[in-house]
Amino acid sequence: MHQTSPRTPVGLIPILATPFTDAGTLDVDSLRSLVEFEIASGVDGVAIHGLASEGFSLTAAERSLISRTVREVAGATVLLVAGVNATSTATAVEQSLAAVDDGADAVMVLPPYLSKLPAGHLVDFYGTVADQAGIPVMVQDAAATTGVTMSVSQLAELSRLDGVTSVKIEAQPTAPKVAAVVAATEGWTVLGGQNSLFVLEEYEGGAVGTMPACEFSDALAVVLRDWHAGHVDDAHDGFDRLLPLIRFGLQPGIAHAVHKEVLVRRGVIATATVRSPVSPLDAITLRCLERILDRSGLLTPVPR
Repeated sequence: MHQTSPRTPVGLIPILATPFTDAGTLDVDSLRSLVEFEIASGVDGVAIHGLASEGFSLTAAERSLISRTVREVAGATVLLVAGVNATSTATAVEQSLAAVDDGADAVMVLPPYLSKLPAGHLVDFYGTVADQAGIPVMVQDAAATTGVTMSVSQLAELSRLDGVTSVKIEAQPTAPKVAAVVAATEGWTVLGGQNSLFVLEEYEGGAVGTMPACEFSDALAVVLRDWHAGHVDDAHDGFDRLLPLIRFGLQPGIAHAVHKEVLVRRGVIATATVRSPVSPLDAITLRCLERILDRSGLLTPVPR
């Protein structure tokens, strides 16, 4: 059976947005506030440098500062997952080792996506990263973003690698693939993504975690507590209230701005500034988002 590390990511692990000032520099104070909000919401861990973090726009120095700041605020007991979005084996190892130095407990690794690996070489890639990093490696199956399709049989092969302890399924339809991967692997940790759009169906299929954006963690934590307590109808009722916001935050090109606008309106971060090539929201989209927030009840004071 695959041996799961005690630091393998499970549960609710939101992908943190990266707050910027109006001038476009890293807003460390807002980052601290965001981490405090997540911990107060009852999350099981936090993730940085992911697709929802604008990780593609960060310098190496900024990645390090974010990692160290989050680790400092979260403390040693909160699981910290660092995204690795490199485009080669060498740079993926480099980012993974930097994450280890900065206090990450696990790395979430995209496959190389500019020059695609030949068939069968994903095993070599993930095996090398896991061997060099020395901390749990999560495979990120995000075909819509990377253009790299991973079959259930390929993922099952990756599950047998030492140090590759989990997978985040973001390839649609996620729920059937989660169930298929759970059935095809032995003791592998399977989580869902896609902003938790199908989280309850993924849990029904055997997922043991979810990694959405970070602006509604308090409300989603309640949904998941109801699910685990066997209050399935309550879980679905709570999820249904969140669904319009979850859907709104999945729009390509503006999702990052949506996440930040919600965090600003909830008093968690100071500005909704995004970095190019991400665009801020236009007036009509802002008005529609405000209507969703008004109806959701999420504009109440956030937990602290």
